[in-house]
Amino acid sequence: MANSKVLVKNDKVIVTEWSFEVGDSTGQHKHQYNYVVVPMLDGELKIIDKENKETISKLSKGVAYYRDKGVEHNVFNNNNFPYSFIEVEMVD
Repeated sequence: MANSKVLVKNDKVIVTEWSFEVGDSTGQHKHQYNYVVVPMLDGELKIIDKENKETISKLSKGVAYYRDKGVEHNVFNNNNFPYSFIEVEMVD
């Protein structure tokens, strides 16, 4: 299971560092808030959504992306090395 470490939590944002060993996943979850992910390394994540559809996301270090709340998925490290990203959730 991926390791999560909350770095900032207040009434505006939740900032979490996610760290994955090879093959680790976050576990199935649903995002309650809009969020931004900032990859800490180049690499790939395997995403399995609530309908069990699998996609591969190729990410670049420092290139952030945004998603709306309501996304439901499980996120896997699809690399042969440890991987990490920072997630910033905008609390409603």
